[in-house]
Formats: sequence, structure tokens, C-alpha cells
Amino acid sequence: MSPLLLQGAAAGIVVLIWLLFLVVHFAMIAWTYSDAQDRSEHPPVLWALVVFFAPILGILLYFIVGRNS
Repeated sequence: MSPLLLQGAAAGIVVLIWLLFLVVHFAMIAWTYSDAQDRSEHPPVLWALVVFFAPILGILLYFIVGRNS
């Protein structure tokens, strides 16, 4: 196989993985915002911004601090 073809295939796989992470990130933001509307005393926009800037830490903080069970 041509090295150029292999580079293109690898780049395509990297782009697909990057897009998957991007979709998951925005899904986490949307879920946090909608859940915070029902279960948090803090503004939902605040939690959405926290998850936007620090996805994993933001979700953990939301579950520990922001969510009223």
C-alpha cells in the first residue's frame, strides 16, 4: 500500500475519534444543563460552563456538589 494512502486512512480515523469525543462532550453539556434545571439550586448555565471548560472534573463536581437528590 502507498504511504500516502495509509496516512490518509490514519488521519481519517483520528478525525472520526475527535468527532466522537466532541459529540460526547456536547452531549455531557446538554445533559448537565437539562438535569440541573430540575435538580440543582444553582443556575444550570453555571454547571454547563463548568462542564464545558473541565468536562470530567465538571461532571464529578456536579454529581458531588450541584445535584440535589
